[in-house]
Amino acid sequence: YMIVTESYCAIRHDKDTHKVYRQKLEELTTLQTTCNSSIKKQKKRLNELQNSLQRCKLSANSGETNLIQQMSASIKERHNVFFNMEAYLPKENGLYLSLVLGNVNVTLLSNQAKFAYKDEYEKFKLYLTIIFLFGAIACRFFLNYRVTDEVFNFMLVWYYCTLTIRESILISNGSRIKGWWVSHHYVSTFLSGIMLTWPDGLIYQKFRSQFLAFSIFQSCVQFLQYYYQSGCLYRLRALGERNHLDLTVEGFQSWMWRGLTFLLPILFCGHFWQLYNAITLFELSTHEECKEWQVFVLAITFLILFLGNFLTTLKVVHAKLQKNRDKMKL
Repeated sequence: YMIVTESYCAIRHDKDTHKVYRQKLEELTTLQTTCNSSIKKQKKRLNELQNSLQRCKLSANSGETNLIQQMSASIKERHNVFFNMEAYLPKENGLYLSLVLGNVNVTLLSNQAKFAYKDEYEKFKLYLTIIFLFGAIACRFFLNYRVTDEVFNFMLVWYYCTLTIRESILISNGSRIKGWWVSHHYVSTFLSGIMLTWPDGLIYQKFRSQFLAFSIFQSCVQFLQYYYQSGCLYRLRALGERNHLDLTVEGFQSWMWRGLTFLLPILFCGHFWQLYNAITLFELSTHEECKEWQVFVLAITFLILFLGNFLTTLKVVHAKLQKNRDKMKL
């Protein structure tokens, strides 16, 4: 009888706790909706004020120009505040996430959950990079079979597809990764898919060794980048200069400048190897026995990767050098 009574009391307590939980959840949803609506209105007003300041700047004197610059800086700070607030509020998924996941709320509501997901993303990249390094070495020197090449290329497709999804979720949660470093993985997914569909033959065998050697080099570079970028980010976060959701990327960033410029020659080597791959594929596409459409498409894709990586890295280096010159003038 005592056991039954205790079980009944425990069930009743659980029901009451669950009822309170549901009430709090409804209150949270209401607050989230209110906050989202208020932030949208405030951002609209800030944009209107920014446009008004731009118009006033055209006919302003020097004193008014300084005042306008101060107001613009204040508006920019307010936009950053709203950005950080929105990172903790549910929002509509972008087109890519909507196509992949549907209308699922991917917002993580606590800093601990965000950091845990971000760290898991970084470890995922590191572990898969090591796997691809050994996989490329095995295919290049020991396993000269089409089936092992297919498995390797399929893994690349799966890896880059997974990265694009995880990065989109991180962006929805406040990560500031943007620009080419986001597009880079979409292009890499497409390239790996084309490699997967390329049938075996004379032209494929002519390019196979070069591609696998490039994959080995790329994995080594990504391994180096992970350790040096993660160390640099850790130091800058401790100093309060970087956001805790900033990611390591497969490229050169301005915050890597201190003590990490030795990576630049290695990165440029990888960029020009992509150009070399594109030139090789363009030449193979003109071969008399070339019947595969994949050859020319891969050449275009490698050229896009080269241009995106090379120009973006040059832009970062130029901006950093310009910033250092301005500091020296002051």
